[in-house]
Amino acid sequence: MIWSILLGLLSITVLSGAVLGAALGLTGFAILHFFGGGATRLGVQAVFNVLGEFTLTAIPLFILLGDVLVASGLAGGIYKAMSPLFARLRGGLLHTNIAVCTVFGAVSGSSMSVSAAVGSVAYPQLVRRGYERKMVVGTLAAGGTLGLLIPPSLSLLIYGALTDTSIGKLFLAGVVPGLMMALLFMIYIEFKTRREPSLVPREQALPWGPTLRAALAVWPILVLILAVLGSLFAGIATPTESAAVGVAAAVLMGFTQGDLTWRKLGQTFLSSARTFAVIAFVFLGAVILAQSISLLQLPQKMLEGVSALGLSRYALLGVIVLIYLLLGMIFDGLSMMVMTLPVVFPLMTGLGFDPIWLGVVVTIMIEIGMLTPPVGMNLFVLVGISKHEVSLAEASIGALPFWLLLMLGVLLLTLVPDIATWLPTLSYGK
Repeated sequence: MIWSILLGLLSITVLSGAVLGAALGLTGFAILHFFGGGATRLGVQAVFNVLGEFTLTAIPLFILLGDVLVASGLAGGIYKAMSPLFARLRGGLLHTNIAVCTVFGAVSGSSMSVSAAVGSVAYPQLVRRGYERKMVVGTLAAGGTLGLLIPPSLSLLIYGALTDTSIGKLFLAGVVPGLMMALLFMIYIEFKTRREPSLVPREQALPWGPTLRAALAVWPILVLILAVLGSLFAGIATPTESAAVGVAAAVLMGFTQGDLTWRKLGQTFLSSARTFAVIAFVFLGAVILAQSISLLQLPQKMLEGVSALGLSRYALLGVIVLIYLLLGMIFDGLSMMVMTLPVVFPLMTGLGFDPIWLGVVVTIMIEIGMLTPPVGMNLFVLVGISKHEVSLAEASIGALPFWLLLMLGVLLLTLVPDIATWLPTLSYGK
């Protein structure tokens, strides 16, 4: 009964037109009031405790870091530097899309930021050279999803803050799966373009000397990766401190190596603040809902119900994956994550799933949502960048193979969990 009431209240508040954060918070307060003995103060206390979390301050800093790279034009320089490396492959600059998104994802935790930054540089250039538009948009939308998996990742950061899981371990857990997905994307591109050569023009390969000299221009991004991830994984800085170091380095290089101005920097601060405000409001609403769900011990009751039904842990994982696929058609990724984690995390860890591994799987499911219409945010970003030369339907078709590859990634992680857990175990121990 309580589940019916919870879902009913949530549906009513969402359909009423209230923003998602308010819908989640109001639902949580209603449950605390009517079923928790009027303990609405517990929701307020939970919000107060979260606002005092030092780790949470890393989120706006990582958003700002990505926005500074876009505003300074450094992303364009990285693309030009890496393009000659992949001209020898049949897929040409489509491989560059994936490679640059992977590198850019290592300093920007936002999927949409990666898609926008790389897409604004790559799309006009590739279309002008004769690449098929749908294929270009598909690779850019897919490459953008790597921004949520390659550390530093906003989704892994929020996951860690919501579930009290080590941020450092989560960031390390995203490295191998992120590189695996980038490799799967590039293998598909090469296979597809060899079967259908008309999709891409034949790029002229430069000699190795000029190619390597051009590649040296990626040093600004390598410095940023070293500043952010190096300081974090070496134990020198916390996630928040490493994000601050990255922002300082990005601003410095933006002024010296890019075309960042004080006016652009001011606009970047405002843009980042707006983005964080949206995320934070949803996050706080989810905290209140999580408090109400925890008070009523709903995950524990669900565990008992699953045990009574005799469902295996992998059958339940399949159900959870299906729920995420359906929600990905309606909600944006981060909203979907904070809305579901209060139930999914205790339920799945209670069945014996590793919390670090679960963080990576949930992140990939969020990535899949970024490519799922009608609310596939990466698709919308790239449709806008193409100035509607590519429709949402065409973008969806172009991204479909990569959507399937992400699902394959979830299957591989399920079959071989060490893909996600090996590196954190190696660095931190059991």
